[in-house]
Amino acid sequence: MKSYRLLLAFAIFAAVLFIHRDRVAYAGFKSWSASSSLVFGGHVDWSQVPKQHPVTSLHALPTGKPKKLPKIQYSFPTESSSEKTLREERRLAVLDAFKRAWNSYKEHAWMADELTPISGEKRNTFAGWAATLVDALDTLWIMGLKAEFNEAVAAAVSIDFASTAQEEINVFETTIRYMGGFLSAYDLSADERLLVKAKELGEMLLHAFDTPNHMPITRWKVMDARRGAPQIADPVTLVAEIGSLVMEFTRLSQITGDSRWFDATHRVMKLFEEQQSKTHVPGMWPILVNAREMDLTWHTDFTLGAMSDSAYEYLPKMYALLGGLEPMYEKMYRDAMNAAIRYTLWRPMTPDNADILIAGMAHVDANHKGGLDFQGQHLVCFAGGMFALGGKLFNDQTHLEMGRKLTDGCIWTYKALPLGIMPEVFHMVECPTNEPCEWDEKAWHKEVLRRKGDENADVQKVIAEERLPPGFSSLDDRRYILRPEAIESVFILYRITGRKDLQETAWRMFNAIQENTKTALANGALADVSREDGKVSVTDSMESFWLAETLKYFYLIFSEPDVISLDDFTFNTEAHPFRIPK
Repeated sequence: MKSYRLLLAFAIFAAVLFIHRDRVAYAGFKSWSASSSLVFGGHVDWSQVPKQHPVTSLHALPTGKPKKLPKIQYSFPTESSSEKTLREERRLAVLDAFKRAWNSYKEHAWMADELTPISGEKRNTFAGWAATLVDALDTLWIMGLKAEFNEAVAAAVSIDFASTAQEEINVFETTIRYMGGFLSAYDLSADERLLVKAKELGEMLLHAFDTPNHMPITRWKVMDARRGAPQIADPVTLVAEIGSLVMEFTRLSQITGDSRWFDATHRVMKLFEEQQSKTHVPGMWPILVNAREMDLTWHTDFTLGAMSDSAYEYLPKMYALLGGLEPMYEKMYRDAMNAAIRYTLWRPMTPDNADILIAGMAHVDANHKGGLDFQGQHLVCFAGGMFALGGKLFNDQTHLEMGRKLTDGCIWTYKALPLGIMPEVFHMVECPTNEPCEWDEKAWHKEVLRRKGDENADVQKVIAEERLPPGFSSLDDRRYILRPEAIESVFILYRITGRKDLQETAWRMFNAIQENTKTALANGALADVSREDGKVSVTDSMESFWLAETLKYFYLIFSEPDVISLDDFTFNTEAHPFRIPK
């Protein structure tokens, strides 16, 4: 989910960080000594750190018998012996890829956040709390690597979440990777050590909500909070980072019976509900919001992609996680997706007239005037699975069809690039409407030159130099960073529809990724997926979601359908499956 995945709008992002640092200065930190009662087992007991704005009345978890949710998964027929043999061969190939990367991490970067897959060094990008290890816990269990799982759990319990060399942490990333990792692994294994660790982390993260209005600080100076610094929510916050904490906090409350975590994020989501119809695109929230003033309406850019993604993804999943007992999530999902269909989905013009859709970014002002940026992102490929899941959960055939077209759009884009892998960000020529349109080479050439900024240039030379496949007007970010979002939706759509071609698609995708990203140790990100001249460059980066998400989804699509059934589990944005209460 996505993770965080803020590869667009660098100028906006820089502004967020700049404003974030303009916080109320603190005078006279109260220091806690090593002998303080707040310290236990070498770690700070965050439950004993005083709060400056204690919550006096909690929102309780919904009570009552969970509703019987609609069946999500397709009723798969018994496979033939040849089908089973082929599927098992492919599943084992994915397992081998995982084991190879895991063993290299263990040998070269144990307890660090990431392995550098070329140089064999360690890298800390998430506070140095062993992100790859925690993120991969449930993958180890699902893949049957129980000895490796037990070894990893024994190491994970030693992580000190009160100690980091980083000035600030990303609360969203910490929640989805670490808390999500612990909770999912606990849901699968029932290992109490994981629940203890999830609660320890949960106690810490509650302090990010210790602000006058109880809105969380998303880029959080955790060590300052530990020393008692006054805190205030940010005036500029990414909507995904404030709106995507609710699944993990809710699941922790469900397991422990302690409503404090549900309460913290329910306050945020009630604000989302209250202001959903008041934005410049009623039904959606803009990519930037003001947590300090509790204003989710002021910005004018709207997308299902980067900076917004999981705030939408969690709406149908929260409905399922709460057993249908909180109806606001169905309404929020329906209103958001109906607006997204109207304002952000578009059909690209392709040489084969493919029946596909892409999700772009809308720029809409206070008078509801603006336009759609006909952009595509690898990250937004998750949306196909989201629409398909919502369509099944809420019996909406239109949304199920949207999920199919969006997923097929990402599959088409994978096929269109020479390596069989889609880029991070691209633009294509759009059809006038979301209905099919005929291929027009002249229109393509015109848009290529417009994007180039030189209408008098030699279009064939531009296409050759830019390595543009037919239909693409620009490749804005040519990287592939081992992302999971495309295989995520392929997996979900397969489990929902039973389409056999999706398994073939997944196998083709897996082989393309393996062949081009494999290093001597593991797998690395690609600098440019448009190259087919032998100059494909693998970079020294392997984010934790390669093991937590990408390989997990590949493994599951080649597993038997009852392995992590969508009727029993719902995934957080980091592919951590949470058990749905029945």
